Amino acid sequence: MYNRYILKERYIKMAMRPVYLTEEERKAVERFARNGTHNAHLINRANILLVLDRTGKKDHMRIKRTAETYGVSRQTVYNIIEDYHNAKDIKEFLSRKPRETPPVPAKVTGEVEAHIIALACSEPPEGYARWTVRLLAEKAVELDFIDSISAMTVQRLLKKRNISLI
Repeated sequence: MYNRYILKERYIKMAMRPVYLTEEERKAVERFARNGTHNAHLINRANILLVLDRTGKKDHMRIKRTAETYGVSRQTVYNIIEDYHNAKDIKEFLSRKPRETPPVPAKVTGEVEAHIIALACSEPPEGYARWTVRLLAEKAVELDFIDSISAMTVQRLLKKRNISLI
């Protein structure tokens, strides 16, 4: 955790790095903010960047006032300035970085899918006329294909592969 002195020093450094947009960048950001098809969070970032731009202005909006006007914290404004200075170009600044990995890794791999599909295509256990999704889920766990799996996951897997149990 930062102490107050380090944070204050960081704020001063950010304030000393003003935002100067080129004419092309300004037009691109204005077009982005005007076009309503983007995420509201990204449009808000674009509007804040336009307000912070000092190109050809004497009366730019201060960081504290910008934060109050747009309903964000001062730290958010500092982060936007920092993101602008760290971005390679304006397109990178205006887009969100795609996630490299999913939040939770998939439990069902291709190998597990193949085992369940093979099981569904095989003869049902003794005493049953046909496989059910619950029976498939229980058998997959029993045969150690996977630690645990719900019947709904088996249902989705079969539907994705267009396999019917009837």
